[in-house]
Amino acid sequence: MLRIGQLAAYAGVTVRAVRHYHQIGLLPEPERDASGYRRYGAMAAVSLIKIRTLAHAGVPLSRIGPMLEADASTFAEMIRRIDADLRDEVERLETSRKQIAQLTAGDSLVLPPEVTSYLDRLRQIGASDRMVDGERDGWILLAARWPDHIHEVMPAKHAQLDNPHLVRLYRLLSEISESDAGDDDPRLEEAADIMAGLAEHAHAAGEADLSEEADDDLPFGLLDALAFESDPRAQRMLDLMRERGWASWTRSRPERLAEPPDQPPGRSS
Repeated sequence: MLRIGQLAAYAGVTVRAVRHYHQIGLLPEPERDASGYRRYGAMAAVSLIKIRTLAHAGVPLSRIGPMLEADASTFAEMIRRIDADLRDEVERLETSRKQIAQLTAGDSLVLPPEVTSYLDRLRQIGASDRMVDGERDGWILLAARWPDHIHEVMPAKHAQLDNPHLVRLYRLLSEISESDAGDDDPRLEEAADIMAGLAEHAHAAGEADLSEEADDDLPFGLLDALAFESDPRAQRMLDLMRERGWASWTRSRPERLAEPPDQPPGRSS
């Protein structure tokens, strides 16, 4: 008869493991003898070795109990199911490894290639890192809302970067974002003028945008909130855009201030 330390050593486990198996009902706990010690027989050693073998093979402890009591055919079926579960887990882990590896790719982790190439072009035309980071976060919000439509608007976005006025806007906003100037910075007026002009041109040209896909204004509200959270001067920019007749810098259509009161205001992009 073995004491608990001898049993654990014989089976190649720790005493703590044996006690844990007792607690979860996996290994019966014998009564104490007259000297106050628990004594284990050969069957306990056999059961513990089986438990150790199955546990080391990756079988969850919750499934080991029924396996110890199963006949040969039932045991084989249990093993088959566990093997299938392990294959699924391996596939999940491989997917996770690929996703972890993509973290080194930066923007491409959460954005489609068309957007990451657009962000690269922003860097090429002189947009600051802070400006590009803000654009990236905005596109993350849009791509999450309309993952199947991003590719439809990106060709126009790329083409817009050939417009010197847009290049000037990005450089100007980059300068402002990197400065300590306040709401009275005259560059904000210039930026609002350029932005309103570009929005008017896009509206007149009927360029594609994501607003036509929207059932609500939530994504655009999030874009506005993102701007406010990133730079307190964003409120001043919004006020300047509204003075020029636009709902927001995230929209490509002017506010229809003259609509009859019984009609909902037209949504801009």
